[in-house]
Amino acid sequence: MLKLGYKASAEQFDPRQLLDFTVEADRLGYDSAFISDHFQPWRHTGGHAPSALAWMGAAGAATQRITLGTSVLTPTFRYHPSIVAQVFGTLGVMFPGRIVLGVGSGEGLNEIPALGIAWPEIKERFARLREAITLMRKLWSEERVSFSGDFYKTENATIYDRPRTPIPIFVAGAGPMVAKYAGRSADGFICTSGKARELYVETLLPNVEAGLAQRAQPAAGYERMIEMKVSFDTDKERALSDTRFWAALALSPEEKMSVEDPREMERLADALPVERTAKRWIVSSDPDEHVEMIKPYLAMGFNHMVFHAPGEDQVRFLRLYAEQVIPRLRALAG
Repeated sequence: MLKLGYKASAEQFDPRQLLDFTVEADRLGYDSAFISDHFQPWRHTGGHAPSALAWMGAAGAATQRITLGTSVLTPTFRYHPSIVAQVFGTLGVMFPGRIVLGVGSGEGLNEIPALGIAWPEIKERFARLREAITLMRKLWSEERVSFSGDFYKTENATIYDRPRTPIPIFVAGAGPMVAKYAGRSADGFICTSGKARELYVETLLPNVEAGLAQRAQPAAGYERMIEMKVSFDTDKERALSDTRFWAALALSPEEKMSVEDPREMERLADALPVERTAKRWIVSSDPDEHVEMIKPYLAMGFNHMVFHAPGEDQVRFLRLYAEQVIPRLRALAG
């Protein structure tokens, strides 16, 4: 079954606005809403960085049925994994069946300014993530947990308010090693659109499948989630110019490597022409054309699409998309 969701862009909007948008997505029939968890945004001017943990409680109380998740949270630096397990245990009790914990290995932009740490290489970050997931699952499933890992320790730890079933954990990844781990050990995989097709069909999804094949038990309902970067409006020029706020996404890894200051990221991004800022986005004013550009991702096997729109008028986007695009996608998926 295809799930279609909304990306609550915490880097672009304040938490009250995000809440209003998510309530509207719930009313319009979107299946999910995923919020990013940044300590600092991608740009300084006009940027926001609310607490995803606090926001999810408010969003759960304000909505009726929509699934809520993080895309993505890093349970290894700013948060000790036992605290993440406690928070999501509480959310799971309050909003049963509606909470997903999306996690990743982290970005220096978020962790270095908050903690003043030296940013580790991916090997350590990935090891921390695996250990954190192991610990969180123990805390959700066992009564008293004394854990001694390479990075985290607990002593007779008990989470008293935990859901009857563990919270689903989705793992975000951009390379083969994490993708295989996500298939082997997680309940879902997260990646983003707008990159070379070969990355998805030759690296990410095959490694997810390889990981799934290593499981002792079949992974029923496994979700292959992708954040779809879409700019859809009846005015094509408006759809194109809306991508400017997110110009940082068009920077190459070499251009933004080791950039930890939102002001510097903003400076680099603002220097890009709009033709380049739009390259990471599906930009269209025609719903049939738009769906045709999304179809390749469906054919790849993604079964949960979360739509990230860059424009200021998110309610306009949500309503246009619900009216003109979502029904076409649901019909396409049968």
